[in-house]
Amino acid sequence: MSISRPGLSAHQLGIDASLYPFDGASVDVQGHRLHYLDEGPRDGPVLLMLHGNPTWSFYYRDLVLALRSQYRCIVPDHIGCGLSDKPSSADYPYTLSRRADDLQELIEHLGIEGPLTLVVHDWGGGIGFTWACRRPEMVERFVIFNTAAFHLPKSKRFPWPLALTRTRLGAALVRRFNAFSAVAARVAFKKPVSADVRHGYMAPYDSPANRIATLRFVQDIPLSPRDSGYELIGQAAESLSAHRGKPALICWGLLDFVFDRHFLAEWCQHWPDAEVHRFDDCGHYIVEDARETIGPLVVDFLARTSAEAP
Repeated sequence: MSISRPGLSAHQLGIDASLYPFDGASVDVQGHRLHYLDEGPRDGPVLLMLHGNPTWSFYYRDLVLALRSQYRCIVPDHIGCGLSDKPSSADYPYTLSRRADDLQELIEHLGIEGPLTLVVHDWGGGIGFTWACRRPEMVERFVIFNTAAFHLPKSKRFPWPLALTRTRLGAALVRRFNAFSAVAARVAFKKPVSADVRHGYMAPYDSPANRIATLRFVQDIPLSPRDSGYELIGQAAESLSAHRGKPALICWGLLDFVFDRHFLAEWCQHWPDAEVHRFDDCGHYIVEDARETIGPLVVDFLARTSAEAP
């Protein structure tokens, strides 16, 4: 499973080392290099953190720093994202099913047998719960940030910018002009961030070839049975009842124009006993917007719900 060929580094992308002070590691998943962080004690409780689109492990950097003294933080960059390989569509399918397979390969490579805590944001929810649907016994707790593991709520209209991205014009804008990552680096935050932080989010997507995943993620959103992941998301939604009763922390940025109150209401319907924290002044990048609050909330939640807690 291990590979020796050199991979992309955060230093090569000009990312400030004080913002992303990690070496990372890589594993081969069916011929493609998957980069991941493995921070913290190897025998510590495992936190599996899954990012979405168009982010990467950079999104979880502060959470990793807050938790790695006690927990083993595993944070992969999905293929096509961050410091992982960015193969063409001819060489990699960019489907939900394949991403869940990639995740299982990483877990096997690391020898993780569970149980673990699943931390998800954006597409990380679809990927994480598709995998958890296959291995429900592996997950003991959940930390949820502005994401979904079910179909578009009936009360929610599909946002027109995402619909545009699924057209030929939108695809050209994403690939040629970095429309998705660049716009996200402006509107997904609702609190001021530095130029270095914005650069950190955008740096891996610096050419049309490197923007393949940002486009394919949007094209793969399962809106109808014609979409490849539609059945898988349906299965993930059905499996939520099997996880009901497990500790779950939901932190939600209410200014998210995609994963908004409609999605939060759906989560609360599935898991009425989840611990929910609503942030009226935060958007899609909730972990960034509420960075001073999120860390302590997660630390406290994990401490209270650990197997050793009184």
